[in-house]
Amino acid sequence: MAIINPFKALRPKTNLAKQVAARPYDVLNSEEARADAANNSFSFLHVTKSEIDLPAGTDIHSKAVYEKAKENLDQFVRDDILFYEEKPCYYIYRLIMNGKSQTGLVCVSSVEDYFNDVIKKHEFTRPEKEKDRIDHMLAIQAQTGNVFLAYKDVDEINELINQWKTDHTPVYDFTADDSIQHSIWVISEETVINSISKLFREKVPCTYIADGHHRAASAAKVSKALSDKESAKYFLTTIFPASELAILDYNRVIKDLNDLTPEEFLNKLETDFIVEKTASAFSPKQLHQFGLYIDHQWYKLESKTGTYANDPIGILDVTILSNNILDKILGIKDQRTDKRIDFVGGIRGLTELEKRVDSEEMKLAFSLHPVTISQLFEIADSGNVMPPKSTWFEPKLRDGLLTHAFI
Repeated sequence: MAIINPFKALRPKTNLAKQVAARPYDVLNSEEARADAANNSFSFLHVTKSEIDLPAGTDIHSKAVYEKAKENLDQFVRDDILFYEEKPCYYIYRLIMNGKSQTGLVCVSSVEDYFNDVIKKHEFTRPEKEKDRIDHMLAIQAQTGNVFLAYKDVDEINELINQWKTDHTPVYDFTADDSIQHSIWVISEETVINSISKLFREKVPCTYIADGHHRAASAAKVSKALSDKESAKYFLTTIFPASELAILDYNRVIKDLNDLTPEEFLNKLETDFIVEKTASAFSPKQLHQFGLYIDHQWYKLESKTGTYANDPIGILDVTILSNNILDKILGIKDQRTDKRIDFVGGIRGLTELEKRVDSEEMKLAFSLHPVTISQLFEIADSGNVMPPKSTWFEPKLRDGLLTHAFI
């Protein structure tokens, strides 16, 4: 059963929360982070993307970057921008995007649960991405990256959290520049804290990583390096009930046609797909449909019956695309390592796919139908993993609002 604990968050003063809150480190490159933090000395990007405070071109994985992150975090504490909670608490984090609300519980989850598969995974991780966050955590002695978990709804937990929201005022409540509203409540009452911990132990057999596989894997490895610290045996998570979550599409752009002409490529597609031109950008409306953008033209692709396996992995659209196009026609065997492919979150829209192809940076793009929450759970429960970059969750939790320090 799921073991969670309250923790003493390192968090901003109420009047500075909006300025401190930053988009997750892994959805921004250095240039975007530098632009986001321009004229905002309070931005938590000075901690999570500290290369922005070093000369342009600095190796983002250099020791100097991690030392700068530590320096900046310590300065935030000295300047009373951030402070430590007086006692271990749980936190409620609500996000509202386009009128849709989702509410999660911020806590620290057991690293042992991660190792014992009580916290279930659905993706492989990349060693170089793990090392970056390991070095970052060890340098600053804190975990800044929140791991987004999901659980199958438990009415008692949902009711308890919703009642606390109703009865109390949030400590943070602001709308970010991207129009997403962020609200956080502090649960400090011992009886309520104990009730939540007990409910998770008794009613939640497992949780599922929705977003943050690399953050979780890194925190688990840091726990071994800091085995003398009790706080490092837990890692920062926000756990959402499945009923409130939706997965967005995660699309692909490809650099070349593997020495094929566009006409040859389209002809090869017809072996496994029904191919037809569309008058405008095509976003798949159902499973086993795909959009293709090439040479300023959109196409609708529909997978033919019998071209995919009827199992949790084989039936996924990301698998159908991988097996029947990326591997079979374009020669892309490993999407995690092949430099010819890149991934575009659905939040950026189909215009981003067109932009990257029309600029000739990429040769073609694919739009996909989103994976469902039930598919994610089924795959994680079966012990399988999805192809890389199968899920995109939005809205994103902001970094800097609640940090887990190894104290």
